[in-house]
Amino acid sequence: MTDAAQPTILVCDDEVDLCEMLCEYLGKRGFEVISVHDAAQMRARLAETEVDLILLDVNMPGEDGLTALRSLRADDKTPVVMLTAAGETIDRIVGLEMGADDYLGKPVDLRELEARIKAVLRRAPAQAEAPASANGRASVPFGSYTLDLDAAKLFRETGEEVPLTAMEFRLLKLFAENRSRVLNRDQILEQAHDRSWDPFDRSIDIRISRLRRKIEANPQKPGLIRTVRGIGYVFDPD
Repeated sequence: MTDAAQPTILVCDDEVDLCEMLCEYLGKRGFEVISVHDAAQMRARLAETEVDLILLDVNMPGEDGLTALRSLRADDKTPVVMLTAAGETIDRIVGLEMGADDYLGKPVDLRELEARIKAVLRRAPAQAEAPASANGRASVPFGSYTLDLDAAKLFRETGEEVPLTAMEFRLLKLFAENRSRVLNRDQILEQAHDRSWDPFDRSIDIRISRLRRKIEANPQKPGLIRTVRGIGYVFDPD
């Protein structure tokens, strides 16, 4: 984090009035806020300024937010909260698939937005105590992989890195810490996503499906993260 006392938020939205409102509201609540109005400006600011979180609008003229997120996730793991028009479920699902950390519908409820931002920042890879590997780094080996908790990275036994979003890292870390223990969706949402379970919220299933495609030999018949019907999931690499 850039400054523990004053996290920096980058707002990328073409609505100037909304940007001004967010700058004023969040600025009064201990955040440093930078606003830009398109994806090109966002990339330019990120190249020169370290930020702790990005608020990214989906519906921007020119390069939309989902396209910008795809480009961003190629080499940047800064937490991203997407702002979507009310009812645009497909955009939210696609955003989560592409690595967004959370989403919020417009019109924005400022108190909820502040709570979501704080929750995402709390989840930003803080390293918990874990077994140290031979080189002294905290790591969790499983199967042909090693999860490096210090670097928030996953490596194959060949040394090749498997790209993970911040949320995918938190999910894998949660599973590794609860090896062979069945976790229901409520537990996963609370511990890795900081959100009470809505029975219609499929974000965890989407994220686990995406994670399986990265680590399972056969994602259609997963052996590492197995589904326990009617309950949730279990991480059982043994």
